Amino acid sequence: MYFWDKKTECMSLDELRELQGERLKNTVRFAYDNVPFYRRKLDAAGVNPEDIKSIDDITKLPFTTKEDFRDNYPFGMFAVPLEQVVRIHASSGTTGKQTVVGYTENDIGVWSEAMARTLSAGGTTKGDIVQNAYGYGLFTGGLGAHYGAEKIGASVVPISGGNTKRQLQIMQDFGCTVLCCTPSYAVLLGESAAEQGIDTSKLPLKAGFFGAEPWSENMRREIEEKLHIDALDIYGLSEVMGPGVSYECMEKAGLHVSEDHFYPEIIDPETGERQPDGYKGELVFTSLTKEALPLIRYRTRDVTYLFSDNCGCGRVFRRMHRVLGRTDDMLIIRGVNVFPSQIESILMEIDGTEPHYLIVVDREKGRMDQLEVWVEVSPKMVSDEVRKLEAIERAIVAELESLLGISLKIRLVEPKTIARSEGKAKRVIDRRDLNQ
Repeated sequence: MYFWDKKTECMSLDELRELQGERLKNTVRFAYDNVPFYRRKLDAAGVNPEDIKSIDDITKLPFTTKEDFRDNYPFGMFAVPLEQVVRIHASSGTTGKQTVVGYTENDIGVWSEAMARTLSAGGTTKGDIVQNAYGYGLFTGGLGAHYGAEKIGASVVPISGGNTKRQLQIMQDFGCTVLCCTPSYAVLLGESAAEQGIDTSKLPLKAGFFGAEPWSENMRREIEEKLHIDALDIYGLSEVMGPGVSYECMEKAGLHVSEDHFYPEIIDPETGERQPDGYKGELVFTSLTKEALPLIRYRTRDVTYLFSDNCGCGRVFRRMHRVLGRTDDMLIIRGVNVFPSQIESILMEIDGTEPHYLIVVDREKGRMDQLEVWVEVSPKMVSDEVRKLEAIERAIVAELESLLGISLKIRLVEPKTIARSEGKAKRVIDRRDLNQ
């Protein structure tokens, strides 16, 4: 088995719980003293930092939601002055306002350690060459994987996403041994390699770390067959830290949560009641070591379950099953958060369209996620010449691609084509099979 910090990852359960308790106390006190939002939140809940004496007291604390980030946009959730913030990332929000997260120098160090654990669990060492095809920029994936690989001492190729032909050339010429990207892009790389006559079994590539979008066991098998590697799942989200919150070891039997930094809970999404290990519900995280952005009981909206039986690798950290779904209407398309409300806000500004639309997400075997938006045109546009309809289509595509940062297709349909509902309108058809 492979480890980055075996002493920590395999500490006793008693040691872990004591460490979590101390760090929770410090986090709550720090957030209360330095984030007005949390001071108001805890006061309203009748909770004083002194009430938190062990990790078991975490259920006394109120939840934090994505809406809280929106209401405190951009820096209202920060616990330190901007002079101490050395990095700012952001991800898509429900209203067009991005979810903004910050990092101190120490936070970057913790993140690097978490990703070093993640990559080490799959056998990455300082002798490896890591081809990092996650996107760089405000998205946390690229730089998260980058810093983790550098922490190990591996050689990093910061190629970012896209340009598949060049990716494969570099993979061959540089002798890359580790691949980091979304799982759907890994499938595309494997297919493109076959089309170009590249025998991936002859490449030194040995492992891949895939996250930022939902994927299945069937897709894992497909990636491993196409690229002849071990395909490992990783999980993270910007609000909590970024990639590296949890990771698979070579047992491939669930993702170990770095519980010394991020404390996981499962709750009933309707009642908020905490659920025991093994019960499916909404995943909640509390940060235990973050400085710039301490996070208390953050509702991720991801649905999964935790299990604490012994893993063959010897790690003490509980594992989470791969994400099974969402409790809200957010979609993750090629690593990008997409909300129907974002699409609706754009359509409302385009002349000639009706406020009726349908989002169709598909993933053909061996292909990346495809996003198509069906939009009803207004009755007066139906009889208009083709070039006017084409102009509307181009305008919608340009606006949505600019907002979301991903490619998509638009299908203009006649009035009353999209089914109406007396209750909540059905806005999304997700044809991807994510549970196999």
